[in-house]
Amino acid sequence: MALSRVCWARLAVWGSAVTPGHFFTRRLQLGRSGLAWGAPRSSKLHLSPKADVKNLMSYVVTKTKAINGKYHRFLGRHFPRFYVLYTIFMKGIISIPPFANYLVFLLMYLFPRQLLIRHFWTPKQQTDFLDIYHAFRKQSHPEIISYLEKVIPLISDAGLRWHLTDLCTKIQRGTHPAIHDILALRECFSNHPLGVNQLQALHVKALSRAMLLTSYLPPPLLRHRLKTRTTVIHQLDKALAKLGIGQLTAQEVKSACYLRGLNSTHIGEDRCRTWLGEWLQISCSLKETELSLLLHNVVLLSTNYLGTRR
Repeated sequence: MALSRVCWARLAVWGSAVTPGHFFTRRLQLGRSGLAWGAPRSSKLHLSPKADVKNLMSYVVTKTKAINGKYHRFLGRHFPRFYVLYTIFMKGIISIPPFANYLVFLLMYLFPRQLLIRHFWTPKQQTDFLDIYHAFRKQSHPEIISYLEKVIPLISDAGLRWHLTDLCTKIQRGTHPAIHDILALRECFSNHPLGVNQLQALHVKALSRAMLLTSYLPPPLLRHRLKTRTTVIHQLDKALAKLGIGQLTAQEVKSACYLRGLNSTHIGEDRCRTWLGEWLQISCSLKETELSLLLHNVVLLSTNYLGTRR
């Protein structure tokens, strides 16, 4: 009896402290708070497949952009000339489709002559590719000589007509012309009919090919490009004459000869220096109004040198 009274007393005290209404309200609050806490946790654990793929793609794209940016900065710092070519090529046809710019590496491997600058060619590729380019410009040599023969009747001075006829004959027979044979004609190339502004359109196109310039442009633009190229070479010749050929390395001599029309890849260093000396002697004797002769000198002086047909 005593024990039962104690239990009933404790129950009465607990019942008076926590009423049924308060107990129901507390349970409802705990339930609501539990739902509030559990909602975000449940959403993190149960993402949809589309959301997972979207987040993954966003991460991959961000990383790819970061790597691509570092790669561009590396090329710009260490290989500026190659970076210019690479950038221009990617912003053309290659980069139009998505991710197609990565095909540029494959194309550079398959077409190194067209897409890589000379700095990235192997020694064998340099020899082979320079032979190819010289073969392109050599195809225009007979055409240019024939144009010179056609304008001979238009020259008013009989002595100049004879000199030009003799020069064309020597070249066609395989004889390398002498310096005085070329300088004797400087007056013909200063005005009509062999001045740059008086040349026929087909003649200008042939000279453009001989200078490794595109010939698929309007004649006025071709004349402007030929004038610019010839003026630059003439200025380089004056600077080189002051410096002296002896200050150049063997590779520099060969590069200078190739720029001026001689296929120096198969000619010895001493012969290249001799030829370059002949070129500088003619170039430094010319005035700005006579640069058309220097332009034709790419054909006149380089043809049949040492009896070679290269």
